[in-house]
Amino acid sequence: MQEKILFPNEIILKTKFWRIEQDWEVPLVWFFILVPLRTLQSIDELSDEEAVDFINLLRKLRKWMREILKIKEVYLFENEDTLHNFHLWIFPRHNWMEKFGKKIESVRPIINYTKENMTNKENFKEIKNAIEEMREYMNFNKNN
Repeated sequence: MQEKILFPNEIILKTKFWRIEQDWEVPLVWFFILVPLRTLQSIDELSDEEAVDFINLLRKLRKWMREILKIKEVYLFENEDTLHNFHLWIFPRHNWMEKFGKKIESVRPIINYTKENMTNKENFKEIKNAIEEMREYMNFNKNN
């Protein structure tokens, strides 16, 4: 079953090897994905230069999420059995998610909840605004 694409490809930041995007299947503000510019299936296929750029970009993104967006916790997911090739989910933990618990098994119910209850113009507008805010901030500060 193919997932519904809710957003166009919203690139927030692009480097020589990577791009950061808003997840386009889940209407959750500040749910980012880190995607390589070349096709690969696993993290062990990264060149040394790609790996250094990956960790530096992930570290900066996480720092910005904590400092600017006030996201205290995230879950990081990389799975190798996806049709979308290698990518890393940076899944934010919002306060409203507490009712779902804090373990990995809480993620699917949260995703289902957002698809059932947050697929609306108001939330899409919030996500679009958040994308633009993060894009501006990250591009301004990409060398820090």
